[in-house]
Amino acid sequence: MIINTTEVQAINSFSRLESLKEVYGTIWMLFPILILVLGITIGVLVIVWLERTISASIQQRIGPEYAGPLGILQALADGTKLLFKENLIPSRGDTYLFSIGPSIAVISILLSYLVIPFSSHLVLADLSIGVFLWIAISSIAPIGLLMSGYGSNNKYSFLGGLRAAAQSISYEIPLTLCVLSISLRVSNSSSTVDIVEAQSKYGFWGWNLWRQPIGFIVFIISSLAECERLPFDLPEAEEELVAGYQTEYSGIKFGLFYVASYLNLLISSLFVTVLYLGGWNLSIPYIFISEFFEINQVGGVFGTTIGIFITLAKTFLFLFISITTRWTLPRLRMDQLLNLGWKFLLPISLGNLLLTTSSQLLSL
Repeated sequence: MIINTTEVQAINSFSRLESLKEVYGTIWMLFPILILVLGITIGVLVIVWLERTISASIQQRIGPEYAGPLGILQALADGTKLLFKENLIPSRGDTYLFSIGPSIAVISILLSYLVIPFSSHLVLADLSIGVFLWIAISSIAPIGLLMSGYGSNNKYSFLGGLRAAAQSISYEIPLTLCVLSISLRVSNSSSTVDIVEAQSKYGFWGWNLWRQPIGFIVFIISSLAECERLPFDLPEAEEELVAGYQTEYSGIKFGLFYVASYLNLLISSLFVTVLYLGGWNLSIPYIFISEFFEINQVGGVFGTTIGIFITLAKTFLFLFISITTRWTLPRLRMDQLLNLGWKFLLPISLGNLLLTTSSQLLSL
């Protein structure tokens, strides 16, 4: 069989076209992920600047003001400084565990952003088990902290890692029970998109905050403990453990712990918004929106932008509460921390789940 030159050129051009389509498909698949990572990075920088500014105003002192306008580039300057610092590794520590611990802590928290709906059409993975996927993935982060503490060959670091593991186990159970109450009673689904849409019917009064007030309080306390924020920062208590599991770290690895703590705070605030504060909804009853603003007919880029803005506004409201709490309440002792989780929050969350299931059975 004889194939002429024209057919060969056609076959080659077709193969090149197919390869270009594969490349464009891969780029288009990675584009949303890159946009999300960029947005998360900017969000972390904003949170660091907000915390420093709010902390300064609470303590009546001058906050960051030299790096950029209003000191907004101070976090970027600190990150650049850590990037160029020398990485020191303990001579008698476990090098493998010491190096991989910070990476596990950051990656496990980053994966949780897959199920966050920033708008009705802006979620990377709308899974039916979205909320429980977050709980499962976030429980991996304390393993990284424990590995870091053990690999440092330092008693303060190891004690900080053990505290992080104990604290995570203690407060994940009430957190999970609160999420289960919402899934059973309110939306009959664990998808984050379904939970937000179930709150959209009555606007502000349709929030799960009013349907699950006990679960909301328990969820806030448990999420603060999961983020290791004051008054629950026992794993890195400076007065007791120098710096806890990050005592022996320097350079970019120390910066990864710093980033992981703020990523965890941001993801917790986003889940408070999604589960209890209506997510991307404007929270005004339909009768007002449809008549005056016609927000229900808004779609495309403009509607997505409005949804992102509303979600972030609610998120930063909770972030303000978390930052204010840090500089208001004193640190608990370790026994008080565990007693609060096991003897107080766990029975309350179980009772809340029992009330939720009972009311659902009575409504059948």
